[in-house]
Amino acid sequence: MAYTDALFQLGMDLTRSSTAQKEDHGQSALVAHDDRKDHFIERNGVRCAGTHLIIDLFGAKRLDDLKHIKETLKRCVDVAGATLLHIHLHHFTPNGGVSGVAVLAESHISIHSWPEADYAALDVFMCGDADPHATIEVLNAAFKPERTVVKEHLRANTMHERTWEIAASKKAPVRLAKTKRAA
Repeated sequence: MAYTDALFQLGMDLTRSSTAQKEDHGQSALVAHDDRKDHFIERNGVRCAGTHLIIDLFGAKRLDDLKHIKETLKRCVDVAGATLLHIHLHHFTPNGGVSGVAVLAESHISIHSWPEADYAALDVFMCGDADPHATIEVLNAAFKPERTVVKEHLRANTMHERTWEIAASKKAPVRLAKTKRAA
């Protein structure tokens, strides 16, 4: 019973529909082996799996506006040159914070906001040719924070050279789009 009560307090009552948006499971992005964007990269002479930005927005606005957050995440994906697979956002009550993720072929962008504190925590992780740094300007324009703190981490940059050679030599399987079944 305590589990159900805790879920209800988070806006996730098991006996009724959630306040969260419904996910779109009907489509998959076409990602073929030869034109994949989710490959290992070299950045500033360092070989890695991708760039992970941890972004803190202090004194930010519109952190409870679900539609605004969704559109901002879409703009971030566009300016970064990434491939959006789907967005899932959840609006918490009573304080109005939002938690969610934009799932990308190149990884993800996640957000968790505390509008009562004018604060948002974002994660932007991208590999391949996508540019996660391009998202910072979009986030600043959308949420108008008084202060933005960005920390960067290059993922898997400590892998031994032999491990990279083995990973690079493996061919990734071709992923095909799922087709919708007729109802």
